[in-house]
Amino acid sequence: MKENIKSIVILDFGSQYSQLIARRIRELNIYSKILPFSATPNQIMEENPSGIILSGGPASVTDHNSPACNNEIFSLGLPVLGICYGLQLMVKVFGGKVVKSPSREYGKTLLHIKNDSLLFQGIEQNDFNIWMSHGDKVESLPHSYRSIASTQNTEFAAIESTDKNLYGIQFHPEVAHSENGFAILRNFCLKICHTEQNWTMKSYIETAIKSIRETVGKDSVILALSGGVDSSVSAVLINKAIGRQLICVFVNNGVLRKNEAQRVQSLYTENFDLDLRYVDAEDRFLNKLAHVSDPEQKRKIIGMEFINIFDEIASGIGNVKFLAQGTTYPDVIESVSIAGNPSAMIKSHHNVGGLPEKMKLKLLEPLRSLFKDEVRKLGLELGMPEDVVFRQPFPGPGLAVRLIGEVTKNDLDILREADQILMDEMKKADLYYKVWQSFAVLLPVKTVGVMGDERTYEKVIALRIVESSDGMTADWVKMPYELLEKISSRIVSEVKGVNRVVYDLTSKPPGTIEWE
Repeated sequence: MKENIKSIVILDFGSQYSQLIARRIRELNIYSKILPFSATPNQIMEENPSGIILSGGPASVTDHNSPACNNEIFSLGLPVLGICYGLQLMVKVFGGKVVKSPSREYGKTLLHIKNDSLLFQGIEQNDFNIWMSHGDKVESLPHSYRSIASTQNTEFAAIESTDKNLYGIQFHPEVAHSENGFAILRNFCLKICHTEQNWTMKSYIETAIKSIRETVGKDSVILALSGGVDSSVSAVLINKAIGRQLICVFVNNGVLRKNEAQRVQSLYTENFDLDLRYVDAEDRFLNKLAHVSDPEQKRKIIGMEFINIFDEIASGIGNVKFLAQGTTYPDVIESVSIAGNPSAMIKSHHNVGGLPEKMKLKLLEPLRSLFKDEVRKLGLELGMPEDVVFRQPFPGPGLAVRLIGEVTKNDLDILREADQILMDEMKKADLYYKVWQSFAVLLPVKTVGVMGDERTYEKVIALRIVESSDGMTADWVKMPYELLEKISSRIVSEVKGVNRVVYDLTSKPPGTIEWE
């Protein structure tokens, strides 16, 4: 693909948003590739780039041994855009001065455009909100650079050197909180780099099928089919590549939603030509999870037990060499550092950080480079039903990480009932497919209530409903009060053991979408 298609190369300095930059660029039908900050000029040029972006990162350019790219990349004749840490690094390389800021600038900030620039072409507002997250600031610019935008606390919020074709912005245009952020990235890719817009999900399918066939050969693959979007799209894509060499296994791990086991079996046996095998392992998982309350431990237990089950199944089938999973970019970003870069881990995912170091099966993850919205587009391109493609995300560890604290069968049943009521009412209100995620969380606390003229002391359900385009950032949904009231009333009335319902008003960041 990179031989025929121009790309934008992103050098990753450890930002949690590096993959989000890539996703924004792909929205323009432009192929983007993330490389470690230490990539050599030759490695960069192998990607057929028309431009380079230097990502943000948690380090400070003022620190000793802070991460730095090869300075030769500035002599490749390609436009370069530095974002946050990337801007500061560029300033340092060319002789400017970066210092520790007296106070960290974080969150929404008003940007003022001071000078015309291709970076801001077509943006009608001179003042708009952007998202800041930095502790250093540029004190003086290198020769040939000029400031093109500022904020109240940052004189050099955007800079450029048209002579060198180098640009820098102190804020994060890739996050949804930055107004006109997408327009800025579009201007860099189209008006400055002149990149062709010819990367689509159709081309991705062609490349993925070829890669799957080359990787698998004549061996067999088993896939952990959960019924969610990621595993379903993975199954259809791999099946398209190798047919009956793919064996799908649905494991009832005891932490599924209400009636999920029956739904998945009927859906995939009736609508898809897949070799589907069902394993009832509810008792097995719940025994392993007994008395465990730490969320990371829950994820690792579930991941380990899945691998044990699939190793057992594979040994009974023969010629199985690969375990396929629906791992996506956000799973990887939030679980481990990308390519050894100094990014901070947020949480492990059962299919990334939760896997054992040694396992008999090799991993096959055809969606590993895609965001959720791209996975949905891929599913539609593969001809999958919309009700499957647009189903809300569900965590791999299931209700185990929506039940805060110790996992018990009784609490799981309580959570299942509350969650089912929420889904029913969201669908009745025609909101289920209009939000990113809506789910219930069972809290490890009890509160006093009055029901039927009697004092109660029962559990609390939290409702989490967010809107997002990629799962990397999210805002809580301003739900109609009447609908929240109806959901709350039904849960308290119909779910035995619950006497209070609360609503989560936290965006991401600073929170995550899931509670654990």
